[in-house]
Amino acid sequence: MSKLIESLKQQLFFPTEAKRAIRRDRDPVAARPDPGIDAAVAAGIAWIGVAQDRSASRDGGVARHYSVLKGWGDSYPETTGYIVPTVIHLAREFGREDLHARARRMLDWLVSIQMPGGGFQGGMVNATPKVPVTFNTGQILMGLAAGASNYGERYAPAMRQSADWLAATIDPDGCWRRHATPFAQPGEKAYETHVTWGLLEALRVERNPGWDRAARMNIDWALGKQQANGWVADCCLSSPTMPLTHTLGYYLRGLLEAFEYFQDERYLEATRRTADGLLQALRPDGWLPGRLRSDWSAAVASVCLTGSVQIAHTWLRLYQLTGEERYLRAGRLANGFVRRTVLVEGPEQGVGGVQGSYPISGAYGRWEYLNWACKFMLDSVWLEKQVG
Repeated sequence: MSKLIESLKQQLFFPTEAKRAIRRDRDPVAARPDPGIDAAVAAGIAWIGVAQDRSASRDGGVARHYSVLKGWGDSYPETTGYIVPTVIHLAREFGREDLHARARRMLDWLVSIQMPGGGFQGGMVNATPKVPVTFNTGQILMGLAAGASNYGERYAPAMRQSADWLAATIDPDGCWRRHATPFAQPGEKAYETHVTWGLLEALRVERNPGWDRAARMNIDWALGKQQANGWVADCCLSSPTMPLTHTLGYYLRGLLEAFEYFQDERYLEATRRTADGLLQALRPDGWLPGRLRSDWSAAVASVCLTGSVQIAHTWLRLYQLTGEERYLRAGRLANGFVRRTVLVEGPEQGVGGVQGSYPISGAYGRWEYLNWACKFMLDSVWLEKQVG
């Protein structure tokens, strides 16, 4: 009965754009044409620009999302932070000064909202409560480090303040507990290895023993959350027993970046354990369930597209490191699935955007195109282009 009521609501009350998205997602993704890497990248870059220009808060940050029900959201500091390195990278690849200008606008806005002590708030810019949050600070630190590396000292003070704050607030066992986000379920978060990636980016700009120590502490703590089959406990925003591929993707990337920086084989081995577990869940058509149980079985009937491209990126990096073709095949499959959901023509709010879920009615980012989904799509398909 509940499904019938939901269907009637959609038919009666949903805007035309939402109805079109629902109809489009009734078709199997495998039956859609792959627009190809170049077209997907061009469309994705354009979408990020539109999301910056159309943000409801009009401040230089990137809108969190475009909703097919409600329109553009306010700017999202956390993801604007890690969008910055992607925009700078593509600006350099394509020789586009307009993208450098966009990155600087994002950075200037982020610096303007940094909190006393160096932390950054959680949620969208207008969210309450407005308190410093570990995870969000780590993500924004990536952008500040990219700004300091590419544009000089202007962004270095904010980078140092954020990295110092993270190093000062880590617990003795390597877990960050004191400044958890108020927008997720309480508890330890193994995926905060992605915060450590922020510290590593700062360390790539300048050496600091305190940052180095905190980074190692967190990664070593997070290894304790990994099970023998690679599954990871306490690695979700809301459901620790059924983690999102999105947060598993965060966990993986943090481990892999730690290996790249410290050259500690334990971190590569741990990355491979979880990456190999995820291979078991990938279907031949590139479908990767959006949530997974501890035996790697599907916990939902939808795909978290963000998680798919994050994990694809790690598989492709593992191919580069190991030469094992199974990682290359998996990365291509997962990327290809997501690319087939990306529009390359139509209204500006949809072209290049990446849905939270497939179908768009799935539980993650429901009815929305998410800015971080687009960012990770750009990163992953561009890496696929590089590996050939």
